[in-house]
Amino acid sequence: MFNDIGVFEIVTLVILAVLIFGPDKLPKFIQDASRTIRKIRQFSDSAKQDIRDELGPEFKDFEFDDLNPKKFIRKQMERDDLGLKEIRNGFDLRKEMAEVADSVHGRESESDASTTSANGSGRIDMEKRPAKPAADDHPPFDADAT
Repeated sequence: MFNDIGVFEIVTLVILAVLIFGPDKLPKFIQDASRTIRKIRQFSDSAKQDIRDELGPEFKDFEFDDLNPKKFIRKQMERDDLGLKEIRNGFDLRKEMAEVADSVHGRESESDASTTSANGSGRIDMEKRPAKPAADDHPPFDADAT
């Protein structure tokens, strides 16, 4: 909770507390503050227990941390009742994008290489690859597309 407070900040708070409350009243103030914090924690714990008792046995594993949306989603993803991890691990977006880029650029991808080597020919069929237009040929003009 206070992980970002350094030594300088703590020393500053102690000096301010001594200046504000004085060295005589500071121990009593610390006792009163700690007693108040302890009572607030007890009240909070009893309220949580009352809520759990009222919800019944079907909510026995209910935690109030689950009300935080990030923690709730993380807990639900860990359960994996639907087999989402298997689906997520089976889908490799980088590989799919590389195959699409290879087919667009007319290169042989790894999957094509495995199929051609399985055929034994070791070369790409020219029927699959579109013919390159000549340098002076212009693409056809489509008035509806512009």
